Amino acid sequence: MRTLSLGYSPCPNDTFIFYALVRGKIDTENMGFKEALLDVETLNQMALRSELDITKISYHAFGHLREDYCLLRSGSAIGRGCGPLVVAKEDYTLKDLRGKRIAIPGRLTTANLLLQLFSSIFNLQPSNPPLPPFTPLESPAICGGDDIGKISIPYRKDGALTPPFLTGFTKGGRGGIIEMPFNKIMDAVVKGDVDAGLIIHEGRFTYPSYGLKKVLDLGEWWENDTGLPVPLGGVLAKRNLGKDLIKRADSVIRKSIEYALKHRDEPKFYIKQHSQELEEEVIEQHITLYVNDYSLDIGEEGLSAVRELLRKAEMKGIIKGSRNSLCVT
Repeated sequence: MRTLSLGYSPCPNDTFIFYALVRGKIDTENMGFKEALLDVETLNQMALRSELDITKISYHAFGHLREDYCLLRSGSAIGRGCGPLVVAKEDYTLKDLRGKRIAIPGRLTTANLLLQLFSSIFNLQPSNPPLPPFTPLESPAICGGDDIGKISIPYRKDGALTPPFLTGFTKGGRGGIIEMPFNKIMDAVVKGDVDAGLIIHEGRFTYPSYGLKKVLDLGEWWENDTGLPVPLGGVLAKRNLGKDLIKRADSVIRKSIEYALKHRDEPKFYIKQHSQELEEEVIEQHITLYVNDYSLDIGEEGLSAVRELLRKAEMKGIIKGSRNSLCVT
């Protein structure tokens, strides 16, 4: 049996997708999987160092990974009405964002890429230089819980915190783009530590309860600009695994999704284990929004959305081009 390292986030859509695979509910075709549940920005950084055989990543990160990794057809988070939001306490207009401190959930997140594509004032520095090497703490990540902050913050190999979190400054002001764990962003906005926040995941459903107001819907902008669904994240496999193994892994992930969809209540305990601070209604909204037909098979429209995202990023000089095909054929 071939054992593969598998990375995915502890958020409900990912634990829903991979439940059957890691809990022995389906035939894994003589493959074993050693899973690591980590914040997606941590997974992005691990993939940059080729540390995982198969992993969920942000499509922004995929732009830097195309030489070593290929995209699987199953497992993607793509859709409509599901894009990242910029939120604030104040009634800001888009012009008001210039010079403000804006928290982002990670340099290599698709949310950050969409923000940069939306306006050049947010394109503060190339995303391709990797962060310094870090060692994530061994405590498990909890989607929406405090522990996730302990693993998504970069640490040097000697264990010291790597400064700075402030990654750049807007023109002529005290503002800047500030990286922090996604689940800390809304609290930071409420406390006034930042002026606005770029929110993802369940933040789309919960920000009104924090008294925050939507300034910008980047998904809505993307859909109006391109006519395509928003490509947020996908599952990658190392190209050197070979075509046969990659296709078998892809097939098994699809079977895992099909199992979860047919036995929708069965994964709930596993999902809840890794999202302890989320209410069941929010968990269900999360799965419904981010697990869909594109998750079963990305399809031509989904591939077009990914290609367009990467093309725009290449045109802006945010990522380098690649001649490799997205998927193994």
